[in-house]
Amino acid sequence: MNLKNIFAEAVTALKRHWIRSLLTILGISIGVGAFIAVVAIGNAGSSSIEDQLQSIGDNFIWVEAGSRNRNGIRAGSRGTRSLTMSDATAMARQVPLIKTMSPNVDGHIQVIYGGENWSTFYRGVSPEFLQIRRWNVRLGTFFTAGDVDTDAPVCVLGQTVVDNLFGDENPVGKTVRVSTVPCKVVGVLQAKGFSATGQDQDDFIVMPYTTVQKRITGEFWLDDIFCSAVSRDAMPEATREIMGLLRERHHLNPAEDDDFNIRRPEDVVQAQLAASRVMTILLASIASLSLIVGGIGIMNIMLVSVTQRTREIGIRMAVGATEWDVQLQFLSEAIVLSTLGGIFGVIIGLASASVVQNMFHFPTKLTPQIFAIGGLFSAAVGILFGYYPAKKASQLDPIQGLRYE
Repeated sequence: MNLKNIFAEAVTALKRHWIRSLLTILGISIGVGAFIAVVAIGNAGSSSIEDQLQSIGDNFIWVEAGSRNRNGIRAGSRGTRSLTMSDATAMARQVPLIKTMSPNVDGHIQVIYGGENWSTFYRGVSPEFLQIRRWNVRLGTFFTAGDVDTDAPVCVLGQTVVDNLFGDENPVGKTVRVSTVPCKVVGVLQAKGFSATGQDQDDFIVMPYTTVQKRITGEFWLDDIFCSAVSRDAMPEATREIMGLLRERHHLNPAEDDDFNIRRPEDVVQAQLAASRVMTILLASIASLSLIVGGIGIMNIMLVSVTQRTREIGIRMAVGATEWDVQLQFLSEAIVLSTLGGIFGVIIGLASASVVQNMFHFPTKLTPQIFAIGGLFSAAVGILFGYYPAKKASQLDPIQGLRYE
């Protein structure tokens, strides 16, 4: 008997009790659909966090002018003025695991153009800032190392500043007043939107750090030093080397606290990503319980079918059917049930993900892998829970089967 005939007979047998078969298929479909919808929601969350990870920076290590305990009083973050340009230069030269460095001075400032003004955040950096923070220029260009050397009055605007000062007007080439300093706009940064903490990442203006120090603040210490490590794996060792170098340069003895903070924002996002993936697996596991329940339904219906068809089994074996033929017949019925359940489950999962996204405005991300796993899982459930009833059917005594009424 070939497989085509076996599955044809399986479909015929299931049609005899079509309501029972339909309910079993429905149970499998709901399980597969729930699995697909839950994993699609989890994937969207993980994808969003991965986007945040990319937007943070290129193996980003952030050295901040930090707190120091003096006479029992902690000054707080940025409460000291110990970070200098010579520290930044030393880090770039003496820490081989650092590939790029940019000093940073920042604060709040008023920017004016024509009759419009906007209170925003300024950053004084070097051109390496773009690479370190993975920022792209949408219009115009970024300022150059020559602009830094000559403390040129130029600036690059974030999209929020452009929207509030210029509207639809192209700002490149225009002059804005930053506090009391006229600055030429040379570029506009690509928008990044809001961060995970709800902060507008586009509400700032970027200038050469020398321009900020000499023309705006009059101070020559740094708020931060931004660095890129050569690789993600090198970040912990790079952090330790930076810490040792700065403690040595700042003449801190072992009993003294650091007068700087070293942060790796990527570590926080990686922890969020790991938590999101664990939650996705947990929810997918809970949704998979529906498939287990559906598998138990398949086992139940097949055991009932074996009992009801005892005489049929006896006749088959009396006319020459082997145990394998009988086992394959009942196993094929279980596979047909689970396969149909998987097909309808994929449709239900696709529809559910669409409903969640359109009605509840919750992002979902469907991938071919999700459908493949859902379909294979449903088929595996059919084989797993259909094996025992099929085995039991194949081991019936044909004589007892012929006597069965």
